[in-house]
Amino acid sequence: MADFLTISKVDEAFIHILAERWMCQELSDFFSFVVPGCQHMPAFKNKIWDGKIRLFNIMTQQIYAGLLPRVEEFCRAREYDIIYEDEFGANNVLITDIEIFIKSLNLPFPVRDFQQKAVVDCVRDGRQLLISPTASGKSLIIYMLYRWFDVKTLIVVPTTSLVSQMVTDFGEYGYQGDAHKVTAGVEKSTPHQLTVATWQSIYNQSEKWFRQFELVIVDEAHLAKAKSLVAIMTKLKNAKYRFGLTGTLDGTQTNQLVLEGLFGRKNQVTTTAALMANKQVAQLKIKALVLRYSEEDRQLMRQMDYPQERNWIISNPFRNTYIRKLALSLKGNTLILFQYVDRHGKPLYEEILKHANGRGVHFIHGKVDADVREEVRRLIETVDNDIIVASYGTLSTGSNFKNLHNIIFASPSKSLIRVLQSIGRALRLAASKTHATLFDLADDVSWKSHINHTLGHFKERLKIYAMEKFDVKVYNINL
Repeated sequence: MADFLTISKVDEAFIHILAERWMCQELSDFFSFVVPGCQHMPAFKNKIWDGKIRLFNIMTQQIYAGLLPRVEEFCRAREYDIIYEDEFGANNVLITDIEIFIKSLNLPFPVRDFQQKAVVDCVRDGRQLLISPTASGKSLIIYMLYRWFDVKTLIVVPTTSLVSQMVTDFGEYGYQGDAHKVTAGVEKSTPHQLTVATWQSIYNQSEKWFRQFELVIVDEAHLAKAKSLVAIMTKLKNAKYRFGLTGTLDGTQTNQLVLEGLFGRKNQVTTTAALMANKQVAQLKIKALVLRYSEEDRQLMRQMDYPQERNWIISNPFRNTYIRKLALSLKGNTLILFQYVDRHGKPLYEEILKHANGRGVHFIHGKVDADVREEVRRLIETVDNDIIVASYGTLSTGSNFKNLHNIIFASPSKSLIRVLQSIGRALRLAASKTHATLFDLADDVSWKSHINHTLGHFKERLKIYAMEKFDVKVYNINL
């Protein structure tokens, strides 16, 4: 008899694999990955942990249910037979039935082909990880899925401002039902069918609370690598339908497989390049401004480590004056993104406000109330020459600003996700806008053969831009 294993459903989060011990060891090895940067973690240094994540638990013989297709691939490659003790797999809903349903929603604008295909794929599969860039209409995809399944639903978003924004978007799509908005300190129980919550506000809820939901949708699902969001997904024992949406993954195989395990197989909905080619987003130009410093500064910086270099750069008065002059010289609404509130964002805001001559200047960071952020977002849709000074954490992800014309990267970053999500803030089309410009500030304080840290990060960003086929021009600026 051929080698075989038996797969059964534990719940909607996990499956159980019954197999010989040597096969379980093979599965464990196959689904084991080294965590990037583990060599710097205390547990690894103290030899308590080998630096690996093991997605198949040999002791319980369980693995995330979303990895079933990967388990099947594992078995096919080794010619192992599978015995299914429960029903798995896609349903046979007709595509035409889904298309008719979408038309019946009477949405205020046409649904794009790739949005409709994403809904069809999700409905027929029951769980998926959708990769769809900013400005591709992820909230509309979420709305159509919610309306189709019409069951008790939990929508999880990363920030409080996105809770309000999601409910607002649903109203614009024609939703007339009630939605329970959950943020920190808000009562969690509700009779409403729809709950929209931040993961921070619900991760410590009991498993009993999570059992009420049959459908879960997580926006910006790349944040699911946080342990608390993993805990949320594994507590959703009855959520048969589960979908994650994100603009991009971080490029590590470990994170992708965890996300696939929580949500289902990866599905690339569309790309930014395709959206631009079809004129469905603003045409983006990137002006990379390489700020060149004095020889004295270069000699000083060659002795600094990355935190010291970063702190010196963001506190440099000549650099901040340049950012202020650049922002005030631009036409259209401009978003300036920074990383550190007190050390960089606040001084930048005060510097710009002092020279604004009546021009609207707004300051957004984590301590600014969600309602105030939403008020600024709405205001920006009605004006055409304001400046927003905002932290990466509050506005680099998810915020729906259609009427942004310019973005300035004021703080250095090499994160693939942060860079692409930040760019997405300027890609949405508006009545007065078809083009957008990103000003990427890089800092050249290299000395001879020594390349400074943040300039190395800039080179990584250039690779990201090339990968995404963005139009980039590099300019050298002497401070």
